[in-house]
Amino acid sequence: MAGRLPACVVDCGTGYTKLGYAGNTEPQFIIPSCIAIKESAKVGDQAQRRMMKGVDDLDFYIGDEAIDKPTYSTKWPIRHGIVEDWDLMERFMEQIIFKYLRAEPEDHYFLLVRVLNTGPLQ
Repeated sequence: MAGRLPACVVDCGTGYTKLGYAGNTEPQFIIPSCIAIKESAKVGDQAQRRMMKGVDDLDFYIGDEAIDKPTYSTKWPIRHGIVEDWDLMERFMEQIIFKYLRAEPEDHYFLLVRVLNTGPLQ
């Protein structure tokens, strides 16, 4: 499409996520690939967290902010290059798109970098 803005490039790694816009020589942001959630929100498995509604769902931090929250439980949704917790990964991606890149997904293409040795389901 003619009116599209530059593509967003996101490289989610086990330790750090690099993100920015296509055409730039380096990423705009390099942040830890972690998310901090409330202690009450960590109880149970992914299925139970999916059922949670309300404010606890919105009470989380990512990146450097997540590491600086001692009263929250810090999680790393990616291990050895493979996403292990898709619910947390979805929250993480939402924050990097809207808070860091300040992008409207409808206005940009997205390039997600993938490690070569991950399986087809990742």
